[in-house]
Amino acid sequence: MNLGIESETIEFKKSTSEINDGVVSLSAMLNKHGEGTVYFGIKNNGDIIGQKDLNENTLRDVSRKIAEGIKPQIIPHISLELIQDKKIIKVFAKGNNVPYSAFGKYYSRSFDEDKQLSPEMLKALINREGEPDYIINKPATNQNLTFKMLKGLYLSNDKKINNDKFEENLGLKMSDNKYNFMAELLADENNISIKVVTFAGTDKSVMLKRTDYGGKCLLLSINNVLEYMESINETKVNVNGIKRKEEKYFDFSSFKEAWLNACVHTKWSEEIPPAVYIYDNRIEIVSNGGLPSALTREDFFAGVSKPINKKLLKIFSDLDYIDQTGHGIPLIVKNYGEEAFYISEHTIIVTIPLNKELLVDIKEKQALNKSEKEILNLIKNNGNYRIVDFINLTNHSESYVNKILSSLKRKKYIKRVGSNKNGYWSIM
Repeated sequence: MNLGIESETIEFKKSTSEINDGVVSLSAMLNKHGEGTVYFGIKNNGDIIGQKDLNENTLRDVSRKIAEGIKPQIIPHISLELIQDKKIIKVFAKGNNVPYSAFGKYYSRSFDEDKQLSPEMLKALINREGEPDYIINKPATNQNLTFKMLKGLYLSNDKKINNDKFEENLGLKMSDNKYNFMAELLADENNISIKVVTFAGTDKSVMLKRTDYGGKCLLLSINNVLEYMESINETKVNVNGIKRKEEKYFDFSSFKEAWLNACVHTKWSEEIPPAVYIYDNRIEIVSNGGLPSALTREDFFAGVSKPINKKLLKIFSDLDYIDQTGHGIPLIVKNYGEEAFYISEHTIIVTIPLNKELLVDIKEKQALNKSEKEILNLIKNNGNYRIVDFINLTNHSESYVNKILSSLKRKKYIKRVGSNKNGYWSIM
């Protein structure tokens, strides 16, 4: 019996002694068509000769060789079939995480041949498919995850969810039913750090405050940072004739776009989260990974999107965090110019300058007396101190402590963020 001819999705091998060549063919077919089948026990012309020397470990060895050879990893369907009393092995695989490598090299299928890709051809392949979505194929470090916060966000946005299929529909699990790293990012609890750090002056030599908003669902951490940055955005009112003009410390819409882009497009597979650094004269939003390999600087500034984390972007879009119109980068460029972006192979830093006039106004504060300096220094050490803590640490009365805090707020040295019960003091 003859099974026909080889094609761009079918490859014949005489036996599993050619397993390495079979792995190469499988990766080439995945790169070209997203699926492929390799048969062992069949001649190149399609004649069935059967797989010799079969034993209980043969199929396991084929599976192991494929797992070791093809990256990102795939889960093939491997079966033993009997055709006219002859046993053959059939290996079928599907995958869309292009490009796939075989033993560290990249191939594509051309009719029945496997051709190694040059760097230019590989780049063209990535340009066609977009960056590989690594975080859905990388296992979570913690497999005991829950998603109450994420489900709540979907429900609060009037999105219907299927509790039984929620994790599957969002792509939170891999083919082996383990949670992937994206699931860990979106879980109720995790070890992902999301930091906002404030420095004294224009460099990192003196740190005033460091707040970590991580440890929970990434989307809530993102919201916490946005709420904090909005709360510290000072407003100055200029009255010129009959016109009343409000000026902000910085353009919050530009910060929001830069922050959301950093969170959704950073290379999460390397587990280096984005961060916000606040200096006397600027804000820096830092993300890891540089530009996707499929994206040029020109396309980037024009607002063209080649997402690294496609599934994560879909969730951001579902919940209206990002609208995918591509207006975010052009908005920042319009307000601050292309010089606001520092782009290297491994990092993107967006710098948002602070309103210099407003900075001058803020810094022109009245002198502090000894008691005010005392309370201010305590707040610098710990912004979570309560009234009773100030009383115990200074021996001042409650009324005098309240008077000092009111004076520091009026003179724009401190600001209360959040409620009296659960908030904290922020240095301005």
